[in-house]
Amino acid sequence: MDQTIKIVRTDKELECPHLDEALRKTGANLIILPDDVSEQTLLAETRDADLILMCYTPITAKVIEQATRLKGIVKYGVGIDAIDIDAARRRKIPVVNIPEYAEETVAEGAFALMIALAKKLVPLQTAMQNEGWVWPTERWIGSDISGKTVGLIGVGKIGKSMARMAGLGFGAKVIGYSPHTSKDEMAKAGVQKYDNLQDMIKECDFVSVHCVLNKDTHHLIGADELRAMKPTAMLINVSRGAIVDEVALVQALKDKAIAGAGLDVYSQEPLNRVDHPMRALFDMDNVILSPHLTFYTQEAMQRLEEDTLARCFEILNGEPTLVKSKDPRLVAQEHCVIFPK
Repeated sequence: MDQTIKIVRTDKELECPHLDEALRKTGANLIILPDDVSEQTLLAETRDADLILMCYTPITAKVIEQATRLKGIVKYGVGIDAIDIDAARRRKIPVVNIPEYAEETVAEGAFALMIALAKKLVPLQTAMQNEGWVWPTERWIGSDISGKTVGLIGVGKIGKSMARMAGLGFGAKVIGYSPHTSKDEMAKAGVQKYDNLQDMIKECDFVSVHCVLNKDTHHLIGADELRAMKPTAMLINVSRGAIVDEVALVQALKDKAIAGAGLDVYSQEPLNRVDHPMRALFDMDNVILSPHLTFYTQEAMQRLEEDTLARCFEILNGEPTLVKSKDPRLVAQEHCVIFPK
């Protein structure tokens, strides 16, 4: 690969040593920028870049329009909301993500949050560390998953994995709200389809979010939906923070309108204890806060880095890049892309 090739990877906090090493071995000039990079710095570094790799950092229309050598944008992850795809399409620059590397992994993470909430594992561990022992009083009584109702919002690949774990694995009843998934397809996954979200939520002991974030799902779970949940029910979100009205969620937890929440994603990341809108959750022992890491396992990261490299080499070699995602925004691309047969 020509020495003049320049690659910019944002979000260096997500360590990808094998990816970085492989790209450097090509002779390319690899620039790695932090998550909080300013737009001014990003503009300066991407102006002559051939390829942009991003995970969280917004790639705006301004960035895309001034990057005169840009051949492609690779999201080394799933969500593409931070990329101005319309701007990329106007310039015939392909955008590709890595949608399949962590489907089972994220489902495992969601299930881990659910079982930890049900069994009160986090406050129990804290009490054991602080006190050495606790006795079986009402404060510590947990709940079973077997025999309970688990509701899935979104029944794609991750949702189906979650359904298998909850249903076949733990004997829960699994129901789901997924407008773009057929009743038959959901039934094959062991999920009873509901056409109305609030009707489904009313039945649930656990609600787990697995849909994509778009204009239709933004604040899909709002104050009304939270009020519709049982006061003994718990919410799990490993998808995107903005699918839930987070202000309403904090209030619902303060009011004990729901019994708990396990969160791995937030509209504003990272969290902090000083001025974050959700900082009150740090002091609630019925809430588990995970730092957007349910995807982060050795196996998933190996898959992520391998697939990312494959897409990078396709773009840099002037070949059409493989779009595995079914997201309409990526499927609608017409230039320099191919799709699975």
